[in-house]
Amino acid sequence: MIRKSLRLIIAGILLIGSIFLFVNGLVGVGIWAVLISGIFVLLHFKNETNLVAFYFVRKNKFEKAGKILGRVKHPERMIKGQEAYHYYLSGLIESQQHKNSKAEKLFKKALNTGLRTDTDQAVAKLNLSGIALSQRNKKLSKYYLQEAKKQDKRKMLTAQIREIESMMKRV
Repeated sequence: MIRKSLRLIIAGILLIGSIFLFVNGLVGVGIWAVLISGIFVLLHFKNETNLVAFYFVRKNKFEKAGKILGRVKHPERMIKGQEAYHYYLSGLIESQQHKNSKAEKLFKKALNTGLRTDTDQAVAKLNLSGIALSQRNKKLSKYYLQEAKKQDKRKMLTAQIREIESMMKRV
């Protein structure tokens, strides 16, 4: 993982180099240099480990995603949004491996750090509701479920919410 400041330094050097190339008449190579510097700026805001881990989570390859996220030694050094999604992905992986106490801590950390979208916040709270229900804490589970319902504005999680509600009736 390339550090944040190093990414911006590389992007700046490439941008200065591209201006030099434009001045000397090498327009094609200068355009490529600008595009490559744009990639470094993009990676400054979107962490590549999180992107790759998201890909593997979508493919239901949680072990590979866990290995990739395990490479990050200090997630607190990431940009705040990247850090939140690192904890969110780690929580998803831990919940798939039935490590509920670790997953609960990671989801709470992700919510406190600041997940950007309401859907991601709703998924985290839905998972927290399921974890609380598995610990037979019906009151806390109901609280997280109500919060998840409020934030699920696109109604993408209605099936999962109904499933948790039916499980809640059995407890």
